Formats: sequence, structure tokens, C-alpha cells
Amino acid sequence: MNSQELFEQIKEKRSFLCVGLDTDKTKIPAHLLDTEDPIFEFNKAIVDATHDLCVAYKPNLAFYESEGIEGLKSLEKTVNYIRENYPELFLIADAKRGDIGNTSKMYAKAFFEHMNFDSVTVAPYMGEDSVTPFLSYENKWVILLALTSNKGAFDFQFMEEDGSRLFEKVLETSKEWGTPENMMYVVGATKAESLTDIRSIIPDSFLLVPGVGAQGGSLAEVAKYGINNKCGLLVNSSRGIIYAGKDKDYALFARGEAMKIQTEMSTILEEKGLL
Repeated sequence: MNSQELFEQIKEKRSFLCVGLDTDKTKIPAHLLDTEDPIFEFNKAIVDATHDLCVAYKPNLAFYESEGIEGLKSLEKTVNYIRENYPELFLIADAKRGDIGNTSKMYAKAFFEHMNFDSVTVAPYMGEDSVTPFLSYENKWVILLALTSNKGAFDFQFMEEDGSRLFEKVLETSKEWGTPENMMYVVGATKAESLTDIRSIIPDSFLLVPGVGAQGGSLAEVAKYGINNKCGLLVNSSRGIIYAGKDKDYALFARGEAMKIQTEMSTILEEKGLL
């Protein structure tokens, strides 16, 4: 999927919502634990209930790897189900990989060839040769960690040298590795005040923005400072949507929460003249 195709989906659905499939067996409704594959059954119901309100899904690999081989099977079934039933959706492997070149090449093969994701989150700390293997796939995306939403982001990402903060150096350096057609950036919603500076460095790139909802980030603030002429935003909500309901009607509650966000996004897109 290229950026124009993604933008067309945003306009068609009047939404730039990404739903995070951070599926924890200890938090899903108890009746699902009696099914053959509780994680997949949960994901399937969430996807069926929200697919028309979002443009992307983002499974976090930790929630599947923690269940061993069975968890990875659930992930693969989830990806295959979305591909077969809702092929227009953008799929993000939230894996935060990044290693020496030959290892990154194998990670890229795993996510892009075997599991057929559109994109994968990648850590930039090891530099260009750890990232470029992911960029060799046509119509696939690297989503590079730039400025994260967690408290520990202040440990390193805001360090200053010669008037530039570390996350700004990451942006300046890495934008030479790829293009706005194959590289996005993670920018946390709880750091919305930094989006003006970020957009001055990467005006045309898509940003994956976690932290709206349970983590307290403001969608209005993110849009105010981060939106561009192709929207340029994928705003993620995970727990706030998928765990909105606790009982057998959990998918209806998830849909309700997703619809609240989609409605706000529709208004934002109209106000920005993007529809």
C-alpha cells in the first residue's frame, strides 16, 4: 500500500484510526477461554465490529510471543483473516525490531513475506544498516521510533547537543535512508507539543501516534499540530477500544468507543478541508 492509497482509505472512511490489537488472555471475556483459540476469537470479533471505522490494525507482538507458538499461530490467523475479509486495511507489526543487517533482513522476511504485514516498527539505535533491509520491500513500510509516549522517553530522547534534541537528530538522519513513501515515524500523543518541531523536519511523512485514550493523549492536539495535506496521521488506540466491554457484548462496546473517535476524526478532516 502506498501513501495515496492509504490517504484514499482515510477519506473514504473519514477516519485515521488505528486499532491496537494488544490482546491479553487475562483481560478478554471469560467465555472466550472455552474456545479453541481465545485470542483469535477475540481479535476476530473486534475486527468485525470496527473494520469500517478504522484504516489500520496494530498487533503488538509481545502479547502473542508471550503465549509461545500458540500465540504466534493466533497472530497469523488474525492477519490472514483481515487480509481475506478486509484487504483494504493497513497492517502494522508493532515489533520494535532493529539489529545488525543480516538479522534485520530475517526480521523483514518474517514480517513482510511470511506474515504479510504492510509495515513494522523499527528501533533506530543501531543506525542505517539495521534499518535498510526493511526498506528493500516495495510497498512496505518502516515505522521508525522517534518520540515515544512513555515516561522513560525523557531518559534519552530529549537529550540536547548543539541545540538539537536526540529525537530531532533521529529524524534528520533517518529521513535520508528512506522516503515519505516507505518510512513513517512513531510520535507519542502525549508529546503533542513537539509535533510542530517534528513537522518542520518531516513535513510529508506519515506519523503513527500512540497514546490517545488510556494513556491520556489528546486527539485534538495531535491533529492541530501534526496533520498535513494528506492527513499524515495514524492515531492508535488499543486498550480504550478493545477492552471497553467485559462481557459477551464486548465487541459492541469496542465499536462504540471506535465510533466516538471516528466521529471526532471525521469532524477534524472536514475542518482541515481533506474530505
